[in-house]
Amino acid sequence: MMATRNEYAPQTVTHPGVTLSEKLGELGMSQKEFAVRTGKPEQTIVKVINGESSLTPDMAVQFESVLHIPANFWLKRQQLYDEAVARVKRSELLANAYAWVRRFPIKEMTAFGWLPKTGNPDELAGLLLEFFSMSSPEAWEEYYLSRKLKVSFRISLAHFGEPFAISAWLRQGEHESLKLDVPPFDKKKFAASLPVIKQVMADHPDDFFQQLQEICRNAGVKVVYTPFLPKAPIHGSTRWLNDDTPLIQLSARYKQNDRFWFTFFHEAGHILLHGKKHISIECAQADGEKDDKEIEADDFAVKWTFSKEEEQEVLQFGSFKEQDILDFARKFGTHPAMIIGRFHHNKILPFSRYRNFIKPIKLDRHNG
Repeated sequence: MMATRNEYAPQTVTHPGVTLSEKLGELGMSQKEFAVRTGKPEQTIVKVINGESSLTPDMAVQFESVLHIPANFWLKRQQLYDEAVARVKRSELLANAYAWVRRFPIKEMTAFGWLPKTGNPDELAGLLLEFFSMSSPEAWEEYYLSRKLKVSFRISLAHFGEPFAISAWLRQGEHESLKLDVPPFDKKKFAASLPVIKQVMADHPDDFFQQLQEICRNAGVKVVYTPFLPKAPIHGSTRWLNDDTPLIQLSARYKQNDRFWFTFFHEAGHILLHGKKHISIECAQADGEKDDKEIEADDFAVKWTFSKEEEQEVLQFGSFKEQDILDFARKFGTHPAMIIGRFHHNKILPFSRYRNFIKPIKLDRHNG
């Protein structure tokens, strides 16, 4: 929800020059005389009275000596007026942000609880800016499209088809990551934990996600689930928070355990192989555009889920009976879905065959 604020209507908050003019009138003191008494140029006093200049702390102290009104009274009046003016400018910015706001999947973001419900377009613009911790649509563009802060977000979303939805998905992952406390990242410990994670994959218990989060947390890696948004068909992403904590963000797109686990090991590969300077946004790019690092991460995932050597062993065996699949999965320490999913992907088996081995992924309870 939006933070509680003090709102000042410009018609009820006047410039301190108005009060100064009234006070001089009460005293029968001219602006010129007041200027002499305060040691300020007359033009400076005129600009303050006309609201063309701000009243400074130095002036406030001098006014206190001449008018016997505490300096903090004048400074508070100036502060209230300045904030009222800033609020008016802010309201104008929000009113003009509609075209930017409508580029985001607001309906889904609200349904997921990422944004509070509101029917006020200006309030919605403010909520969206708070979601991104940005002051304006221009600031969002400089961060996500222009890479103004290269040390924090090293890729531009400008070349992706839907940078608005993608940025929202990535940002929600950062919000979710704040809920997780992790020790400093330990690369060796994370690499050593992969066999344990593979066993969780093979067993696929009901609490597999909690187990995965905890194992990774102990190695200093944050793992979060963020449901995918329309026009942001992302399987997963890997990036480093503040350059020292790796974050794996998963969407569980397609809700299948074979795809979920392949994506996790793909992102784990990025962490172990490519370091802090690499940001991965998997499947946001079109097929056929994978770079070398994406191919390396795919190979890493293949190794940990159902290796090419293991695949060849099954193919050479030549039998695809259910019991054979179960026996090979047990032998390789993997889940049968990883074998069937690979054969479906490589069109060795029709997609309709052995769907019973593929387990549904239900992670909505982890959202928020």
